[in-house]
Amino acid sequence: AHGRTTGAQRPRGQLTKLHLAATVHAAAPHQKARGRTGRGLVVRKDDLRQATREGREGNLVLFVVDASGSMAARQRMGAVKGAVLSLLLDAYQRRDKVGLITFRGSAAELALPPTSSVDAAATRLEQLPTGGRTPLAAGLLKAHEVLRIERLRDPSRRPLLVVVTDGRATSAGSTGSTGSAGAAGGDPRALAGRSAR
Repeated sequence: AHGRTTGAQRPRGQLTKLHLAATVHAAAPHQKARGRTGRGLVVRKDDLRQATREGREGNLVLFVVDASGSMAARQRMGAVKGAVLSLLLDAYQRRDKVGLITFRGSAAELALPPTSSVDAAATRLEQLPTGGRTPLAAGLLKAHEVLRIERLRDPSRRPLLVVVTDGRATSAGSTGSTGSAGAAGGDPRALAGRSAR
């Protein structure tokens, strides 16, 4: 478990961490009515209290990176690789996961599935290709798909979408695909917000 215990509440669904003192406190006033005769405490299900914790919420930081040749792609990709690895070095403390989607040519690719493993990330990031046109809409739609799946896996994880591009969609046919991305207002933050629901 992460964080320190800060209080107690009635469990919502399955009890995962019992707060013993709060449970005893809830059961104590009812002992006479429950016919307690021995030294033991008569505890019922509605006496049980869940420990509440204060801790850092885990993030999913998903980078969507323009790997086309429409701007200084190699330098940009180098900076992104550094940022991904830097975030992962602290992931064990923050329970964060980091993923990377690249878009180039005519499609978007999940280059690094969401992970908290620095070794896995370093291996995947080592040989990322660059060049080609810019299918920006495809990159955003792929991000929406990944965030939606990760949200189902872990609803408590907060999605953060980081888009790195020069903003010029140069891929033929990308304008036809922007309808789906446009439903989020063309704003990556809105797209991430939609995925989180």
